[in-house]
Amino acid sequence: MALENATEANSELRDRPLRVVAIGGGTGLSTLLRGLKRYVPAPDRRKGRRSGDAAAARSVENGCPDGRCVIGELSAVVTVTDDGGSSGRLREDFKMLPPGDVRNCLVALSEDEHLLSKLFQVRFDQGQLDGHSFGNLFVAALSQITGDFAQAVQMSSQILATRGRIFPATNTNVRLAAQMDDGSVVRGETNITASRQSIVELMLEPASADPLPETLEAIANADLITLGPGSLYTSLITNLLVRGIPEALAASKATKVFVCNLMTQANESLGLTASQHIEKILQHCGGVDAPIFDYALINTAPISAERREQYEREDQEPIEVDLDRVMALGVVPITGDFLHEGDVLRHDYDRVAERLLDLRLSRVATVA
Repeated sequence: MALENATEANSELRDRPLRVVAIGGGTGLSTLLRGLKRYVPAPDRRKGRRSGDAAAARSVENGCPDGRCVIGELSAVVTVTDDGGSSGRLREDFKMLPPGDVRNCLVALSEDEHLLSKLFQVRFDQGQLDGHSFGNLFVAALSQITGDFAQAVQMSSQILATRGRIFPATNTNVRLAAQMDDGSVVRGETNITASRQSIVELMLEPASADPLPETLEAIANADLITLGPGSLYTSLITNLLVRGIPEALAASKATKVFVCNLMTQANESLGLTASQHIEKILQHCGGVDAPIFDYALINTAPISAERREQYEREDQEPIEVDLDRVMALGVVPITGDFLHEGDVLRHDYDRVAERLLDLRLSRVATVA
């Protein structure tokens, strides 16, 4: 059912805009947020508006596609385990959480993304600031002022008038450790991604890290939850290692969707099929029995020979789509053309966002 038809078919969704939670990190999460934010009313239009004000939520003036501002609340849960580059240096110097993934989400959700992307992504190339991006320094400065990374992220969102909330997966200073297939244990995200060994199990240190209460509340109240796209272990699974998050996902009544990557990664998922990505995720959910996913969004559009050759040189290949095995895991595959092929391969964020919302709205309309 088309997005507009499904919206009209269900009075509940006309009266209450959707609450959406996107979980991940890296380029994948920020790419998805660019698509979803188009369905969120502009911040200046939302001042004084009640969350249940359907007329405002559907207002054409808010700049949403065809006036359909069907998302009333958009939240991003972002990984905080990066320890390389500018983020790693700031983490070491200021004993703060890494700002890089958060910075990308701030830019993606900002109202004036074109200007902010230039400002926040500019990287200094000399002196003591060599290698640092302005956006990372901005978040670091607010973190120093507030003494709290999560509060600094919240203030950054307010300053930049983002069309959504951003929550670090945890406010605890954590790092990754991985048991590899040769029996060794590698610590630190940078070292893990540089290893040529396959990951057997990913761990969070300390294992006692808790999520923000706001994160659990957002998951509990969500209508739609997404995980991915992003690096299987260091952008996706890392969020599920924070105790309480897998349990919250399992308990949620939301429509839960895994957005599968386009390509494998040499150091994280080489040779893994679509179903094996899901299996690896489920293996790291602490024995949670209830379903973590209802659906898996999987690209089936062909990738050009030129791009395949380009990625093969980096030991990356298109993910094998094994639909029968995905369904055997109790996950319904949603296939289609979700590919944007430029100089690099990315998901087409407009098509992905449209399909995700269509999926949720159609599902509710069917059972209404």
